[in-house]
Formats: sequence, structure tokens, C-alpha cells
Amino acid sequence: MIDPAEATVDDRAAPTLEEVARVAGVSRSTVSRVINELPGVSERARTAVAKAIETLRYVPNEAARSLATRRTNSIALVVSEHGDQVFGDPFFAGVLRGVHAGLASSKRQLVLMLMTQDDDGEALASYLCGGHVDGALVVSLHGRDPLPQRLAEAGLAVVLVGRPLSGARVPYVDSDNFTGGLLAARHLVATGRRRIATIAGPNDMAAGIDRLVGWRRGMAEAGLPTDVLVRSDFTIEAGAAAMAEVVANHPDVDAVFAAADIIAVGAMRELRARELRIPQDVALVGFDDSVLATSAIPQLTTVRQPVEELGRTVIWRLLAQLNGETDLPPSVSLPTELVVRESSRKGVTAET
Repeated sequence: MIDPAEATVDDRAAPTLEEVARVAGVSRSTVSRVINELPGVSERARTAVAKAIETLRYVPNEAARSLATRRTNSIALVVSEHGDQVFGDPFFAGVLRGVHAGLASSKRQLVLMLMTQDDDGEALASYLCGGHVDGALVVSLHGRDPLPQRLAEAGLAVVLVGRPLSGARVPYVDSDNFTGGLLAARHLVATGRRRIATIAGPNDMAAGIDRLVGWRRGMAEAGLPTDVLVRSDFTIEAGAAAMAEVVANHPDVDAVFAAADIIAVGAMRELRARELRIPQDVALVGFDDSVLATSAIPQLTTVRQPVEELGRTVIWRLLAQLNGETDLPPSVSLPTELVVRESSRKGVTAET
């Protein structure tokens, strides 16, 4: 039998809130306020409680803490896409890495939720507004999806990845897609290409719209036509089908701006199948600067957007809101830049 006088801290019963209060010389309610990070406690009392917790090795009861603060310590990451697209597109992996990094020191857990476009969102909205999470990050919105506004009106903290088309007054973080499309068009013009097509993204997503508008601006600056335009989903298969349509209807095309690297990889596949050389016959520029760009053959010229920084920034914005910070920006735009590689090398044309 162990002598109680010789028992270690680990051998004894777990210390209670009352014991912490006794050692700290404060009331039980003061200890509770310190643990739950509530106001109304002097710095001296906070220091005493912190020291008592360390001495006793007290571990707060998270279930009781959640009841006291009405917080779950959970954040939902809602992606409005089918699962196969989410797990197959490096963009989503990059955003997830950034969100995870931003959560590392917050002691909150992340709940991944996929919402297909066929879903009316009722069950998801009910879950999110039912006290299961403290806030939500919503990625890849399509059209005028009412979900963000519904969540905000229900009092849930919400931040979006991407500009909403619905006009909802919900904070968001996005890349400068317009400038990215403009840079792509200017680059292809500068390499001597004159019949420049675009494989645009979906017209129900702000990213697809803004990149297309930027491309059109660059083409207008050069006095070049913008008639060769095909839309595509953000998948390899859709990119290949779009490229086939471009070549079939406009065989004189000598360059293509694809609205995403994953679309560009599909376009590459179709060009190779037709024995068209990249960049000699058709120069190609993508968007994202994902791992697909550097693993492609030839390596892909692309517009770099800081995908992981999108994730870190959107979780920063949400946590700041949950922590009661004020004067937060309603939107944040991250810069884009052109990264030139072999797929659009200057001076290599069909005549060389």
C-alpha cells in the first residue's frame, strides 16, 4: 500500500477548481474567470491562479469550460464542391495547410464539411447554427449561394475564401485575380503571340469572372480580339475538353491562358494528343502556381497566388473576430505575380 505522505502528484486524485482557488487565495469564481479568459480579474489574481494551476498541474475540464463560455473550440471549413474535386485539386490542399498552420496555437479543432452544389444547404446551415462550431470558413462559393448570409444573420462568425457574388455583407479574403489575368495576357502578347485564347473558369465563381476580365483588359490594351473563349470547370478532364473545342473551332490559335493550373494540365494533355508542341505551336499560361505547374512537362508558366497565405489569412480574420477585435477589414486582397517557365518561353514560335 502506498503511504499517502509519499504519494506523488500523479498518484493523487486530479486537483479540483476549489483546490486551485485555495492555493491561489482567491474565490472559485475568480479561478473560473481566469481559465475561461473572461474580463474582470486583476493581473495579480491572474498571476496567482496561473501559479496555482502550474503547481497543482490542474487541467481544466473542457466540457465544463465550453458550457461556461458557450464555445465549442471548433471551426468548420465548408467547401462547396464534390469530394473528388476537393481531394484532387492542389488549391484546396494549400488552403487547408494554411488554415491548419493558422490554428496551430489556438487550441481549436477543425471540422471539414463538404457541400455539393446539389445540396440545398438546409441541413448544413442547421448544423452550423446549432451551436456545434464557433465559426465557419466557406470556400469555393458558386453563384448567389445564400449560406454565408444565413450564417451571419444567425450570429455565427463567418469568413469567406473568395469574393461572394451574392453581395452578402460577409468578410472575405481573396487573391487579386483581375491583375493575375491581366499579367497573363500581357505576357503572351509580349512573347509575340497574336491569336490568344482563354479557357475561363466557371461564370458562377468570382475567381473565374475576375481572371477573365483581367485577360480581356490585357487583350484590349494590345488591340487583339477576345472571341476565342471557352469555359471550363476546375478539373483536368474539363480542361482537356475545352482545349479540344478551342483547337477544333480555331486552329490558328497560338496561345492559351487557362484560368487554373489544373485546367492547363488538361489542355496540355489535349495538345499532346493532337501533336501540337508547347510552346512552339501553342504557348500556355496557367493560374495558381501549384505543384502541377512544376511537375508538368514542359513546366508551366503560371500566375502565382499565395494559396497557403489565403488559408492563414482567412483563419486569422475569423479568430480575430471571435476574440472580439475591432476595426477589422471587411475584405483582404492578396497580390498575384507571373512566374515564367518553359510553356511560354519567349522567342519560341511555330516558325523557329
